[in-house]
Amino acid sequence: MSFQDQIRSLFVEESQIPEEFRIEEIHQREYLCNGEMKKWDGEVTEVYSPVCIPGPDGLTRKLIGTYPVGTEKEANEALEAAMAAYDNGRGEWPTMSVEGRIKCMEKFVYKMAEQRDLVIKLIMWEIGKSYADSSKEFDRTVDYINMTIDALKDTDRQSSRFEIAEGVVAQTRRAPLGVVLCMGPFNYPLNETYTTLIPAIIMGNTILFKPPKHGTLVHYPLLKAFQESFPKGVVNTVYGRGANVTPGLMATGNINVLAFIGSSKVANDLKKRHPKINRLRAVLSLDAKNAAIVTKTANLPLAVSECILGSLSYNGQRCTAIKIIHVHKDVADEFLKLLSEAVAKLNIGMPWVKGVNLTPVAEPGKPAYLKECIDDAIANGARVVNENGGTTVESFVFPAVVYPINEKMKLYREEQFGPVIPVLPFDSIEEPIEYQINSPHGMQVSIFSNDASETAALIDPFVNLVSRVNINSQCQRGPDVFPFTGRKDSAEGTLSVHDALRSFSIRSLVAAKLNDTNKQLINAIVKEHDSNFLSTDFIF
Repeated sequence: MSFQDQIRSLFVEESQIPEEFRIEEIHQREYLCNGEMKKWDGEVTEVYSPVCIPGPDGLTRKLIGTYPVGTEKEANEALEAAMAAYDNGRGEWPTMSVEGRIKCMEKFVYKMAEQRDLVIKLIMWEIGKSYADSSKEFDRTVDYINMTIDALKDTDRQSSRFEIAEGVVAQTRRAPLGVVLCMGPFNYPLNETYTTLIPAIIMGNTILFKPPKHGTLVHYPLLKAFQESFPKGVVNTVYGRGANVTPGLMATGNINVLAFIGSSKVANDLKKRHPKINRLRAVLSLDAKNAAIVTKTANLPLAVSECILGSLSYNGQRCTAIKIIHVHKDVADEFLKLLSEAVAKLNIGMPWVKGVNLTPVAEPGKPAYLKECIDDAIANGARVVNENGGTTVESFVFPAVVYPINEKMKLYREEQFGPVIPVLPFDSIEEPIEYQINSPHGMQVSIFSNDASETAALIDPFVNLVSRVNINSQCQRGPDVFPFTGRKDSAEGTLSVHDALRSFSIRSLVAAKLNDTNKQLINAIVKEHDSNFLSTDFIF
């Protein structure tokens, strides 16, 4: 049996799929707006899984459901609902006490947990992520929400006291910014989306939430949890083609924060649509071409192990993936040999297979694009080093290790976002430094070296070129308490549990001259709990 036939045999008939992982079609005919689950009877989009099913016409993507294709009309209704709920900062949600908002969020987490099994199944089927990674995404998201709640409690406790300076007494707290347009990515449709959505909500903002193109149905089971946990108009969904519904929203000038995870091109276009750019805060996680640097002193088995994880976890469909590897010429042959052997040992299969490492890629056009990148590299002097590299059957692409990469190739600059590992040789450590200087991206780098002076010589320039330098380990986002950002076209704003709360709020203070009249006034307000802002309440 050829390797291509082996891959084809991974796609099995539905009767061969374990019953606990089978999915029934979900046809979404409602959306959340102004506290109501509104009925939808308009155009819908069909959702096809990257998992193919064999049939009389060969392999075909399985239909798993449909969802609404909203228009500008519904998007504008959602915006009006969010604006009414915010009410220029006077609405129920932005004026609610921190303790009150936390209780609503705790209610949401409880209701979210009830949908765990269905959401995990939808992640698997809609974007082809393994059961283990889909489960991890859900559980990590719940942990993130709980950490966000704890971080807000801590922030509020620090703000519960008054400060006195130069005869002025003041209390400083964090206040919401307004209406947030939140748009998440397909590769972590739940986790990455919620790392902006949850802090934006809990800080008192009202939300327009547009699910990603792939991974839309993932959110459907959670809409009722939003509806039942928060006041009406706090969370509103926007469906439809992004190019049709989002530019108009931005053009109104009524979006206060753009929270977007995706391409810098789309982010730039959306920001330009806003007529009052100085009023817009952007929290963006964008393109990345994270590099690994393998020096001649590196522990090669360790470097290979981490580069495999970094470049091929979820088929390389991660903004934090290692997308190009610089390897010293003296160890290039040995590194490529070990890397090819490691790729060959990876488990291939469908998302429900226990221990699977490689699954079908999510985007329908991705296999063709990856082939184009590989063919372009070969035409410009590279070769596919590993056996069976680049073998493709429908939505499944076996990883290709491509070497030697040079500046003429697409893989040198373009973010492939898939299971292709470009490797280029270097003589001097100045070469990978120059590569990063000239790159439009600046998210992370991984350095593999056992020489202290050599590592230090790379750390010092790279901390000023990227936002995170990883030593003898893969590029990654976590732990979630660490800052997550980037330079150049890779990010705007910083995300982490604590940073996200700051990103979606602004410090506001109440101040007064310290005289007897003001002392009595402030004491009376605090004693009677007349203000949710001016308060010494301490949340445990």
